[in-house]
This record gives sequence, C-alpha cells and structure tokens, in this order.
Amino acid sequence: MGKNPDIVVLIFGGSILLVLLALFILSFLFYYQRRQLKNIQEKEIMQSQFAQTLLQTQLEIQEQTLKNISQEIHDNVGQVLTLAKLNLATTTVAEEAASEKIKTSQQLIGKAIQDLRDLSRSLNTDYVEELGFVRSVEYELELLQKTGTIATELNIEGTIIKFDKQKELILFRIVQETIHNIMKHAEAKKISAAIDFTNEAVTIIIKDNGKGFDLTPLNDDSNHTFGLGLRNMNNRATLIGAKFSIDSISGTGTEVYLQLPINETPYEGTTKN
Repeated sequence: MGKNPDIVVLIFGGSILLVLLALFILSFLFYYQRRQLKNIQEKEIMQSQFAQTLLQTQLEIQEQTLKNISQEIHDNVGQVLTLAKLNLATTTVAEEAASEKIKTSQQLIGKAIQDLRDLSRSLNTDYVEELGFVRSVEYELELLQKTGTIATELNIEGTIIKFDKQKELILFRIVQETIHNIMKHAEAKKISAAIDFTNEAVTIIIKDNGKGFDLTPLNDDSNHTFGLGLRNMNNRATLIGAKFSIDSISGTGTEVYLQLPINETPYEGTTKN
C-alpha cells in the first residue's frame, strides 16, 4: 500500500525546515562567535593602546623631569660651585699648609663641577638627541671609565644608522638603566657593550662579569616587586617595537639583549669595525 502523497510532502517539507533551522542556528552561532571574538580583539587592542599611551605619557613626564633636573644642575648648582672655586682662587694665606688645602679644595670643586656637567648632559633629553644614540652610549661608558672603578669597552659593527629620535632616546634610556643597574647591583669589574648595525636592525648586547642573579622570580605573576625595573625596560622596548631579553646566572654575570628593526637611511662615511 503506497504512502499518502500529502504525508510525504509534509515529511519532506518538515525535513527541509529542520535543515534550514539547523543552518540558521549554526550560522547564528558562527556569527555570534565571530562577533564575540571581534569584541575581545577590539578590547585587547584598546587595552594595548591605552597601555602604550600611558607608558608614552610616563616617559614624556620622566624626560621632562630629567630635563628640569639637568637645567637646575647647570644653572644653579654648577654656578654656585664655580663661584666657590673663584673665591678660593682669590684667597691668599701666609701659611703653606693652608695654601695647600685651598689648592686641594679647588681641585675637588673643579672635579665636582665637571662631574655635574657630565651628569647634566647625560640627563638632558636635548643633549642626548643632539649626540645621537651611539655617541650617547659612548659618552656614558666613558664617564664610567673615568671613575676608575670599572673597566668598559664598546664595539661597533656595521654602518651607523640614524633612526627616529624618539626610538633612539628610548633605546638609550634602556641602555643607560642597564648600565646603572650593573653599577648598583652587579659588583662587576667590567662592562662590555656591542652595537651591531645591519640593513634590517640594530642589535645591542651589554655584558658584565658581575655576580649575576636568579631570574626565576620574574616568571612569577604574583611577584609585583622583583624585577620591576626589568619589566619597565621591556615595556619601553615593546613601545618602539624592539625585542628585549636578559640572561643571567648567579656567579656568571648578566647579558642584556636589545634589537630594534630599522629601515632608515645610513650616515655616509661612518662605517666602524
């Protein structure tokens, strides 16, 4: 006995409706997931942009503060010491011992004036931008060498490339903070720095022969104090699109690695080996 044509039509029509309903539900779920993923991505982008803007603002405030300190040292402290040195130079005494003390005082004040000038230049954003990245690093290492407390060396490979001033400044501040951390914590006798220029990137490696330290706490998300300076340096590097890493083992020293992609025009006649 054959099936009723109406029943067949109903079954067929119902099946089509179920298929269409299933397709609609799947399409809706797919659209919802895509929309949700897009919202998450947009939220992450907004958070990243906010973090970058906040970091940029902090860096600008920091640079302005350093500039103000530099100007204060140059205009006030330096002038006071210069006047003190002039007063000593015009002071006459009969006793030989007192005269020798005055000469010694003049020498000490003269050194203090020079040290303050060096510090002022190192802090001044405009001066760093004027010198450029490579010369600023050279200057920083030369200051340390003059102290006689630590040996320094700098090797430059490739043709020196001038890139964006802001990137140069941030890169220098990272290097500067690395050097200061070595002086403060490493108990090192030597700092070795290398800057390698290629057409694609500039790579900076800074090594010391100090006591090193354990990096394990850096991977602990619950630790908000250890390595804060290192995290800040990493954030600065990320802001300008640079790679930052640090390798250290207790007793063997520390190595800091920086690499910034560049596509700028090189200086002429500045190849160093």
